Amino acid sequence: MDASAAHSKPVTGLILSGGGSRAAYQVGVLGAIADLLPDAARNPFPVIVGTSAGAVNAVGLACGAMHFTQAIHRLIGVWQNFHCGRVYRSDWPGVLRQSTRFLGHSLLGLGKDIPVALLDNAPLRDLLARELDFSGISAAVRTRQLRAVAVTAFGYESGQATTFYQGRATIDPWFRHRRVGVPTRLGIEHLMASAAIPLLFPAVRLGREYFGDGAVRQTAPISPALHLGASRVLVVGVSGNPVGPDVRLEAPQPPAGRPPTLAQIGGHLLNSTFIDNLESDIELLERINHMSRAIEPDARPRNLSSEQVDVLVISPSRPLDEIAARHRREMPRAIRTFLRGPGATRASGAGVLSYLLFEPGYCNELIELGYQDAMAKRGDLQRFLGLESAPVRPQTIPAI
Repeated sequence: MDASAAHSKPVTGLILSGGGSRAAYQVGVLGAIADLLPDAARNPFPVIVGTSAGAVNAVGLACGAMHFTQAIHRLIGVWQNFHCGRVYRSDWPGVLRQSTRFLGHSLLGLGKDIPVALLDNAPLRDLLARELDFSGISAAVRTRQLRAVAVTAFGYESGQATTFYQGRATIDPWFRHRRVGVPTRLGIEHLMASAAIPLLFPAVRLGREYFGDGAVRQTAPISPALHLGASRVLVVGVSGNPVGPDVRLEAPQPPAGRPPTLAQIGGHLLNSTFIDNLESDIELLERINHMSRAIEPDARPRNLSSEQVDVLVISPSRPLDEIAARHRREMPRAIRTFLRGPGATRASGAGVLSYLLFEPGYCNELIELGYQDAMAKRGDLQRFLGLESAPVRPQTIPAI
């Protein structure tokens, strides 16, 4: 961690987790933050860290950090007008070509030197090239409106969660068990690698190794922000597992007695990849903070930091699987047909859909949910960002 980090003034980090189309929720939360910030406010997050689709949002913010609220509005505009075809091939020729390549590679061993997957996400590369100006990162770092931005990807050969970061030269690389931090100049390939969900999207070569979605082996999702100098973090999750004193837990439905579909299995695997590690890391950090507060400074073990790491978490108040199930007919016909066999087009398979449904109805409902959830924590956000006296501007996100 950068030893020069100032202790007098907290360094606020923003952590945007992965989750495919679920990341639309994040821009709703960011829209609320934009409304809470005063006019012409500087970037309130010197450290921005993202994984998977969260990496795309994180770099989008960093590219526009010189004009932070405008960067948020740009992100919202992109997500409000999303379609599956802007992320992966969803037309019949594209779906048939990719499925044929996948079967040929998997069953016959054809094209072994070319990474393949169930879906062709080449359109995402084109979208990133159009929407992102990576020179904005260097400008923001140079003018000290950004300390660092980082994205995490998983190395298929090394088995390491590698965090690629661009920021101030005083930030040192780090090497931990299966976790490393590598300074670099970020580009489209880093985002494509971080967002390459295993089996769904093809791996991306960076240097001598192929990388995939960073959430696969990211056992400590909060740690990159701390290594980059953050002393407090705002975490925007996409779990869709409502928690809190006001949440009513319904009695579980009796088992149907039918074997799980491939979509149900895939949904649980995706949830364990994108959600479980983040929630466990937050719980561990809160326990360490509680222990640190309970032990007198002179009695603390040497390996227990005396510095508290404040954490504020904003996550969906409603199950995202249920929202995806209502919008499943928005999926393009070719993809619906392709996913019908595994059971993803049924309500029980909505877990997979919640990651792949890049359509306006679903994305806009998640954006609105993120905005409302953030505003429900308006007081906490204002205290966390030091905005207690700031007026709230009119709502930037139109009602759905």
